[in-house]
Amino acid sequence: MDLTTDQRDRLDQQMTFLREADKLKGVLRASKLLDNSRRENSAEHSWHIMLYATVLGEHAGPDVDVSRVLRMLLIHDIVEIDAGDAPIHGHVDHEAMALKEAAAADRLFNLLPADQAHDFRALWDEFEAAQSPDAQFAKAIDRTQTPVGNLYSGGGSWIEYNVTMDQLDARVGTPINRGAPVLWAWLRPLLAGFFAKR
Repeated sequence: MDLTTDQRDRLDQQMTFLREADKLKGVLRASKLLDNSRRENSAEHSWHIMLYATVLGEHAGPDVDVSRVLRMLLIHDIVEIDAGDAPIHGHVDHEAMALKEAAAADRLFNLLPADQAHDFRALWDEFEAAQSPDAQFAKAIDRTQTPVGNLYSGGGSWIEYNVTMDQLDARVGTPINRGAPVLWAWLRPLLAGFFAKR
């Protein structure tokens, strides 16, 4: 099969983006694997929360399109290739980080053909704004994975960052309860029980 110049150019752009996306595997997060053997990387996190959304999708609201949520979760942290990870309980200049992430989104998504660049950026912006039902559920899932992991690994990054239950209520509970109240109703008592023993 002979490719047209347009097909070849499009594939070249797509492959450039995919090669760049491979760098997400090298971005280490604050959270560790459940066996505490090493830090999780951002690519692993993205895969795992997509699995979370697939398994827990039945707890989404009636207006949520889980297939769109999966696409959001797949690309939501790709900006960490340039901006790095910002631990939720770390000391982060959120305004400066938002600017770094927006610049990263511009650079990374613009590696794609224009139509895909536009679609990916719009999906990423929707996730960041967390206003639509899809984005609220995606945020809830993103905020669920790490606390569940910390519960099953003896505290994980909570110990390193000296996290309190009040911090979890504010930083984790609010987005989970907003996008998936059933998950928060299940998770909060477990968290409270863990912190009551500390």
